[in-house]
Amino acid sequence: MENKNGKKILILRLSAIGDVLHATPVARELKKIQPDCHITWLASPPADILLQENPYIDELLVWDRRPLDKAFASFDLPAAYRELKKARALLQARHFDLVLDIQGLFLTGILARLSGARRRIGIHERHEGNPFFMSEMAPNIESPHKVRRYLSALLPLGFHLEDFTPGLTLNLPAELDGFAAGFWQEHDIDPQRPILMVTVRTTWPDKNWEPENFGLALRNLPEDVQIVFCGSSGEAGFITTAQKQMNRPSLSIAGETSLMELAALLKSADLLLSCDTGPLHIADAVGCRTLSLWGPTQPDVYGPLTAGHEFIISPHECRRCLKTKCKYKTNACMKAITPEMVAGRLKQTLRN
Repeated sequence: MENKNGKKILILRLSAIGDVLHATPVARELKKIQPDCHITWLASPPADILLQENPYIDELLVWDRRPLDKAFASFDLPAAYRELKKARALLQARHFDLVLDIQGLFLTGILARLSGARRRIGIHERHEGNPFFMSEMAPNIESPHKVRRYLSALLPLGFHLEDFTPGLTLNLPAELDGFAAGFWQEHDIDPQRPILMVTVRTTWPDKNWEPENFGLALRNLPEDVQIVFCGSSGEAGFITTAQKQMNRPSLSIAGETSLMELAALLKSADLLLSCDTGPLHIADAVGCRTLSLWGPTQPDVYGPLTAGHEFIISPHECRRCLKTKCKYKTNACMKAITPEMVAGRLKQTLRN
């Protein structure tokens, strides 16, 4: 095993929520093989909040990439240059020995070079010119799962994938102790009865299941099951559409919680019904069981690796396209999942 103890190591994984959580095993496993290393993680809001209580990260650097993205989108090169100068100043002041770029973007490649570290390890992922900025590439691996592919960055350091124990890291801050109990009491939710949380939207149009379908799948659940819709304030209208199909009581808390407060509620819930989106991976990280719906993406790439998670995979032939928007403009793979399919699995999962 290569001896890098005491070295200053930078992990680059800026966003998004699910991807940042999928990358957390990298810090944990790195500390196992090099206990004395100093790990710095560069992240961008809002995903940085998920790392603030991570015990395996010695320093969290927050660099907001959104102004740079806006500058590139408007071809404002002077503004882009200013944002990159800010990043360079932030990184070079720390004199890193090694960079692990597990995002694999052109942008993160630039950041790796700007860090000043001589050794920069990339992974076989999206490329986008990223290898040009790396001093070496980690070996490619057969597994398609994102967590294992991120962990491949540790292979040149002596890590063995067979030593990996599945599990994401998301620790709640102390100020959220008791938050869930108080929140449920305030909203007349009985923690002694089953709590089913539901999120109805994703950031990819292609991964969305129609809100009416959620309502139809939920309407005939046992009366003691308490249904709580979660999400951003912008999802309130979709939740209302689902609720109109249900003919039974439910609660919407859209826009009422922060990411970490949502994590606390999920930790106290019995089950989350979701498509492939951030709350699914938050639920995985805090130990909440899930039932998730899959079309353009697949659970062997993005799904939870721990026990307690069930998947409904579209039977449609064009699933697994990995496109944010359906090229046929029909979203046929998600439409092939019927409310009856989901209702049946929900009842079985809640019984278990």
